[in-house]
Amino acid sequence: MTANLLLLLTAAIWGFGFVAQVIGMDYLKPFGFISARFLLGAVSLLPIIWFFRRRLLRQSVSFWLLVQGSLVSGAILFGASSFQQVGLLHTTASNAGFITGMHMVFVPVVGLMLGLRTSCAVWLGCLIACLGLYLLGVDEHWQVGFGDLLQLAGACLWAVHILAIDRFGKRVPGLLLALGQFLVCSVLAALVSGVVVGEGTTAQQLLDAGPTLVYAGIVTVGVAYTLQVIAQAKAHPAHAGIILSLEAVFGAIGGYWLLDELLSSRQLMGCALMLTGMIVSQAFLPTPKIDGR
Repeated sequence: MTANLLLLLTAAIWGFGFVAQVIGMDYLKPFGFISARFLLGAVSLLPIIWFFRRRLLRQSVSFWLLVQGSLVSGAILFGASSFQQVGLLHTTASNAGFITGMHMVFVPVVGLMLGLRTSCAVWLGCLIACLGLYLLGVDEHWQVGFGDLLQLAGACLWAVHILAIDRFGKRVPGLLLALGQFLVCSVLAALVSGVVVGEGTTAQQLLDAGPTLVYAGIVTVGVAYTLQVIAQAKAHPAHAGIILSLEAVFGAIGGYWLLDELLSSRQLMGCALMLTGMIVSQAFLPTPKIDGR
């Protein structure tokens, strides 16, 4: 029971994180926000790494494998975060939460391309979720919002990211891999922000966005990561996957409560179908590892 409650708290933290990301862009441009967020996320892991330093020192760690894993997973994390953050300029936190949650359905689909087996329950879940996605993101004129398309592209990359973490996480300590990928993501975002698109982030903007950065960076990354690790050590994998999929529901609640976002009856039906699809597809799968949101 305690483990499930901790997982529910984790899902709530991640869900309300979409609201923080929307509000944060009142002060910062997307790539500046990503850079600052994941830098704070990396810093927030340092006390945890220090606490577990003796356990980490007892493990045999390949430095070059850790660097490789950090670069690969960090680059994918940057791509997924970029689609998500820029997409929030053109869609709601509610839509972003549910569409991003589709990554839990896409994981086995991407895995199938890599030769991994996929159960019938997964395909059924995919069909239900895709129908829900249609109702949520495609209007009666068969038009798809640009922001929703970006969120969908991000969901695909989140799925790829989970598989990358699964590959490298079995060979290097998860905490060190998380720290490395967050730093890589932050540096890439800073380069794009300062050199490619010239966002011109200032210290005053960072200060103004401070509360949302603290939540999006420290709470959703450092705190939620720790809660997930603790809870999943005692929770049933299937239960964990289902509970964590409620992140999408909390995203919708946060959008309605804090951003006055309203969903039509068609969109609500789409959300319900997407959540059903996520639960069906996850019921017979091991829980994915942390995705760094």
